[in-house]
Amino acid sequence: MRRTFALCAVAAAVLGTGGCAVTGEPAVPTAGMPGQLEPIHAAAFTKDQAVFWVSSNGCTAKEDLIPIVSLQGGSAVITLRRIDEDKCKQDLVQGVELKWSFEELGLTPGSPVSVNNPYQMPRS
Repeated sequence: MRRTFALCAVAAAVLGTGGCAVTGEPAVPTAGMPGQLEPIHAAAFTKDQAVFWVSSNGCTAKEDLIPIVSLQGGSAVITLRRIDEDKCKQDLVQGVELKWSFEELGLTPGSPVSVNNPYQMPRS
């Protein structure tokens, strides 16, 4: 668990983010959503951007995942779903960084945000 918070803190420091979230089990039901629930390595948020680190076999692009935004208790909850499998053979140990603006997500800048995806340590 310490490494989880350390990765989150590093992500926040590198990006100069105002927030960072890591969760265990999904808080929002994911049944009926498109694609597969994507485990994340880390997530960080600025005033107007959501940044995620996910596993990749070398071909994962932003278009391969869909962020689904739902409201829970007055806060936005983002659930990342993989809609296209990465069939490449290049193992990117640290994964890839993917970014969405709050405008893309339909959120007002500065909105409180959390993540609904399970955390997964980067492959070593």
